[in-house]
Parts: sequence; C-alpha cells; structure tokens
Amino acid sequence: MTPPKILLLLLTTFLTSTTLTTRAALPGTWELLVANAGIASMHTAVTRFNTVVLLDRTNIGPSRKMLPKGHCRNDRADAVSKRDCYAHSVVFDPDTNQIRPLMILTDTWCSSGQFLPDGTLLQTGGDLDGFRKIRKFTPCEATSLCDWQELKDVELSEGRWYATNQILPDGSVIIIGGRAANSVEFFPPRHGGAVQFPFLEAMEDDQMDNLYPYLHLLPNGNLFVFANNKAVLYDYTKNDVVFEYPMLEGGPRNYPSAGSSAMLALAGDYSSATVVICGGAQYGAYIERSTDAPANGSCGRIVATQPDPVWEMEDMPFGRIMGDMVMLPTGEVLIINGAQAGTQGFEQASHPCLYPLLYRPDQPVGLRFMTLTPSTIPRLYHATANLLPDGRILIAGSNPHYFYKFNAEFPTELGIEAFSPEYLAVDRANLRPTLVELPETIRYGEAFDLLVTVTLPVVGIVEVNIASAPFATHSFSQGQRLVKLGVTSAIPDLDGRYRIGCSAPPNGNVAPPGYYMVFAVNQGVPSVARLYLQSVV
Repeated sequence: MTPPKILLLLLTTFLTSTTLTTRAALPGTWELLVANAGIASMHTAVTRFNTVVLLDRTNIGPSRKMLPKGHCRNDRADAVSKRDCYAHSVVFDPDTNQIRPLMILTDTWCSSGQFLPDGTLLQTGGDLDGFRKIRKFTPCEATSLCDWQELKDVELSEGRWYATNQILPDGSVIIIGGRAANSVEFFPPRHGGAVQFPFLEAMEDDQMDNLYPYLHLLPNGNLFVFANNKAVLYDYTKNDVVFEYPMLEGGPRNYPSAGSSAMLALAGDYSSATVVICGGAQYGAYIERSTDAPANGSCGRIVATQPDPVWEMEDMPFGRIMGDMVMLPTGEVLIINGAQAGTQGFEQASHPCLYPLLYRPDQPVGLRFMTLTPSTIPRLYHATANLLPDGRILIAGSNPHYFYKFNAEFPTELGIEAFSPEYLAVDRANLRPTLVELPETIRYGEAFDLLVTVTLPVVGIVEVNIASAPFATHSFSQGQRLVKLGVTSAIPDLDGRYRIGCSAPPNGNVAPPGYYMVFAVNQGVPSVARLYLQSVV
C-alpha cells in the first residue's frame, strides 16, 4: 500500500505539473484587485453598500497601512506596540479598488460576527482586551468616513474566543461557544446572561475540536449545531437539545481540524434543509504539529429536517483543510482556499490547495464536484472568501504566522483577488439578466413583481434567489444563507423587459430580517444583485 505522504506528494506533483496545460481549459478566471491591502484579512464581510470590511488582530505589530495622521491606538497591555499608529482593519471598495483604514481598539483575534437587520456589522469577542468586547460597524457610502465603534455600556457575559454567531428570526443574534466557553448568549443581552450548553463540552477533545462550531438556522426555527464530529438540533428558546444526529465519519471537522460547512439553498415549501460538511484534518495533526498529515477529502451531506436523517458520504477530488464554502447565486457551492496537508494554526499546514471546486448539489454522487481554474497565490491559515453582488468571489487574507512575515515559504498575503465563476464568462453575457425594477422593502409572505431585461429571449424559468452577506472567518461563513423564492414564468413586458411574479419568504425562520443580495438567475447565469431590507412583521 502506498504510504499516505507519498500519495499526497504524487497528487501535489500531478496538480503542479498539469497547471500550465490545464489552467486555460478549466472553468473560471482570476484577477488581482489589489496587490497590497495593507492588512491580511482574518475576518471579511460585505456590506449593503457593496464595500468590504477586512479585519485582523490588533496585537500583531505594524501592518502595512497607516492610520490617518493623529489617529493612534494607545494600549499599555499590548506586548508588541504600546502606541500603534497602524491600521488593523480597512474598508475596501470593489468598484474603485480603493482602501480606507479603520480604527479598531481591542483585539479581534479569532472573534465572531454577524450583520444585524439594519445592516450594522456586529463583532464579538477576541483575545486579551477583546475577550468580552462587543463592537459595531455601521456601514456607509464608500466616500463617507464610518468607522468601528466599541460599545462601552455592554459586554459579553462570558469571554468568547473562537465563537460562532447566527442571526435569529426576531433579529437578535445568538453567540455560541468559544475556547473554555461551553455556553450560549444573545445580543441584545437577555436576562440571565450566558446559558450553559453541555453539548459543546461533550464534544471537546484534547485538541479542542469544538471551536467555531458550525451553526445553521433551520426553517423549523431550531438550530443545527455541529462540533467535532457530531451535531444536535437545538431549541435555543428552551435551551434544549431536541435531537442528536448520527456521528459524521472521517474525524474532527471544526477548528483546529479545519473542515467547512454550508447549508444548501432553501427552496420549494421551505420544509427541508440540507447541510454539507467537507474536509478536515487528521485527528492528532494539531497536537503533533504534523504539517504533512494528508487532509481529509470526504464530505458528509445530511437532510437536517428529516425525522431519521443519515449522512450521505462522498469524496472530493483531493483532500482539503481550511477550505471556504461559498454559496453561489445559482445554488451551487464554491469550495476555495486551503491546503492538502496539516491543520489550522500558525505554520501547521503545507501543500496549498490552489484548485477551487464547484459543488453541484443537484447532481448524483460521483458527479457533484468540478475542478476549476487554480490560483497562483497560496491561501492558508486566516484566509477568507465572500460573494460580491456582481457574482464574483472576493478572496483575501492568509497569514500562517504569528506576526506578519514576508520571507517565509508561505508569506503573509496582503493581496486581494477575485474569482469569477464560469457563469461570468463572456460567452454567457447574452444570458445575463439585468434587474431593472423591484421593491425596496419586501415583507414576509407578500407577492411582488420584479422586472428584468435579457439580451437573448428568455427560455424557461428565471429564478429569483436571495443571498445573505455572512461574516467569513476560519473556514466558516457565519450567517451564510441562500433562499430561492417562489416565482412565476417570465412574461414579456414593455421595452424588452420581462415581468416575474415572486413570493417573499414566509417568515424569519426561512430568511431572518436584514439586507439580502437579490439575484435574478437565467439559465444558470445571475444578474448583478440589488439589495433590499426585509421587514420584520
């Protein structure tokens, strides 16, 4: 039998040797947007103004982006910079590729986040002086000067480092887990503070594989919570585990073992929800600092709303850790970034996985994965991936070192790239619809019309799909969601337009209140998104 390390070497050699010959033949294209963003983004989120917030640690020493003159952070407890005049957060405008520095005061290392219904980015926890902090970023037009605000009148009930956030149907946010924090709490804070969640403690092992738990709000109103290798159905209103799912084979999947998860698009009558979990490290790789331990290539898929669900297993074309799973406007999933060996942690991975994968959930097992055009930039620990309203995927970050380090085998990466899936290819431009009219606000359960234009005549159904803007960090996009609306056939209207009848989501279990990207999708080709505020009713 071929030893695992030799198999990994053979795979890496094959991928490397075929890059030049296959790159042009594979789907998708890459572009470098900014060579130096000034910071390596550990956390990334796209705002309703189509700007992008990038966020790193504060105790990392000098970044490559200065704060405005006269704006410095003074922190006697900072082991690196008592007076720090460098930015550790920036806002990026994809329309102009301009970058503006932001002021963040307390440490956001391995923190969590989520957008509130009004479009404000809530940011919670971190390390050291950020352990119990709550911050807000209220986004604005790219030409304005909005900045981070540290809340002074409220803190987390328990320190949160490596926690996960999820917006709830009433617009509040649940904050789950964290290192030595096997509990849940809410924002706005609820009476009683943190509530113990024994499941997390039960899933903790000697390398802490219960961190950054995967969290999905199901359309039945309960939460699917996955940690290590198991999941539960959690009624957060009663602090009650109402169902225990079977174990997912293949070893641990959460931090630091570095798999990823996504809930597939909600559609139809919204009674069913399917969760996919892919990749991860071998158990023990983190403890042993085994940078060459081959990554897990398996994916588990489960219908989380079934009475007796089971995991359906399949394999990716190659193993991957630290991959990011991005829901595309079409309902397909992009798996991007990461490595083929090692684990999460500083300098604990090798063999970068440069090839993205397209996961096509409607295909049968064995035909779901398509290998896409590779990047040329390794994206390892602390890399992110986010969907933009124009359908591209923004790729940022990668700092596999404790501080910024540019003379290493895998240097700190300050560049920002965009990956364009095949649906943005020139030969599909005639199929791409343009949204020309839709309501500014949509209420649960209401019917409304949407107008699109398309160069070629419409054939078949034009989908209308809405996508949330998640908080991406550590190989999981907190709050990520795609909902396919009920639609009628496109009817020709005046001036070459088509009128589509749409049904809004029925309630906040299906689509929690907030700003969503609204995409019209024609024969697999999405429009540029428009944004709307879904009202709470």
